[in-house]
Amino acid sequence: MNRAAITINRAYTKGWIDRRLFGSFVEHMGRVVYSGIYEKDHPLADEDGFRTDVIDATRSMGVTAVRYPGGNFVSGYDWLDGIGPVSRRPKRRDLAWKSIETNEVGIDEFMKWADKTRIEPILAVNLGTAGIREAVSFLEYVNSEAGTSCSDLRVENGHPEPYRVKTWCLGNEMDGEWQIGHRTAREYARLAHETGKAMKLLDPSIQLAVCGSSLSSRETCPDWDQEVIRETYDYADYISLHQYYGGQEKGTAAFLSQSLDLERFIKAIVDLCDVEKFRRRSGRTIDIALDEWGVWSISDKQVEADVAAHPWRIAPAFSEQIYSLEDSLLFASMLMAMLKHADRVKIGCQSLLTNISACIMTVKGGGIWFQPIYYVFSLMAENCRGLILEERSDEDGYSAGGFEKVPCIDHVTVYDEERRRLVFCLVNRAENDSEAVFSMEGFQPQTIILDQVLSAKDRKDNNSIDHDKVVPQACDNALLKDGKMTVRMQPLSFEMVSVSLV
Repeated sequence: MNRAAITINRAYTKGWIDRRLFGSFVEHMGRVVYSGIYEKDHPLADEDGFRTDVIDATRSMGVTAVRYPGGNFVSGYDWLDGIGPVSRRPKRRDLAWKSIETNEVGIDEFMKWADKTRIEPILAVNLGTAGIREAVSFLEYVNSEAGTSCSDLRVENGHPEPYRVKTWCLGNEMDGEWQIGHRTAREYARLAHETGKAMKLLDPSIQLAVCGSSLSSRETCPDWDQEVIRETYDYADYISLHQYYGGQEKGTAAFLSQSLDLERFIKAIVDLCDVEKFRRRSGRTIDIALDEWGVWSISDKQVEADVAAHPWRIAPAFSEQIYSLEDSLLFASMLMAMLKHADRVKIGCQSLLTNISACIMTVKGGGIWFQPIYYVFSLMAENCRGLILEERSDEDGYSAGGFEKVPCIDHVTVYDEERRRLVFCLVNRAENDSEAVFSMEGFQPQTIILDQVLSAKDRKDNNSIDHDKVVPQACDNALLKDGKMTVRMQPLSFEMVSVSLV
């Protein structure tokens, strides 16, 4: 049996969890929007065409923020196409995904959906085929009081009050050659600096995220990030990182080790931010927005082939990945990695909400079902509130994926002072039973109020046919005794335990 001895202490905390860490992502891509969140002819569509089953599922999932409208899509998008009477909106050829964009859903519709789902919107501006003028006009439309050209357009379209969106992304994955309007780090950084300056002149209350590396494995990482941080420091509040992992063919041990790469990625970019802070002797701090993250097993070439096979269609189905238990364990460890660094990772957007690499799967004209990752996300969004605690551990591990020691048990602990509880998130990466023993210094544990496990008979099990095949189950794997807690974990499992405090 693999073992881990973990000590937490009430006096040693890492930072507050920003609720935006439990965000998601909606892009005009495949069936994410059309027949995903929006399907006007669906039996459960509301008066605005939004699927109420998806609205309810998004709320139940615990999503707190959603990034919109892209993604690669945003680099060719004109926000003006998506406002005004729907009958007058132009259909456009979206070059990013070679599809037809009807523009039935634009900024005003998305803001209605955001209100219905009770999420905070995070908006991206086009810095691929557009620039400063378009970004400022979009901001004026969204956030400014009536009385000027763009804000008056919003009023004419039936929305007299400003939306007051707080967080804005300056472009998307501008380090990637696939991006329409791709630039060098220097070119992008200068444009982002000037765009950020203009946007904050119009609305000083907003926060801005600049494009960092779109993968930790990019050849330009971390040089790209260093250049962007240095050039945009005066206006950037966050640097945006994207990270996806595939590699299921490498075997479970190596596949699950990849969350350590995410931790290393976060630490490296945080260090770059802090070096620039020191160089400037600045009081400002740039934090991290991981505003696209997830598990991905479909190769870029396959995605390109799927898109090219049926070009110029409306909302074509592609890249609708099915997630297994194995995938869900890495997904859990990725979200736990962000929690471990919650002092600096303030925004997280799981990619994507519906149908493509998604938590929620929809049937056009029919029902919905949930991937196993949905349950991981919802458990953590509901229960992980408050402070992240420092952990000291002595634990068994293994060598894989280029890492000398991968802990058999991945773990993070949350102190929810308001609800008087400790929450423990654990992943057993091992293919046999593992045991974690927690010493809780400075706390008076009372009783175990939650013990849920996600596991399966086969690591490749998924919910595509039997929609309830991989779902959390109540268990009694955790035991409190003499102020310590022992958790006996099943092989290849995610477990959440919550303990009430005196």
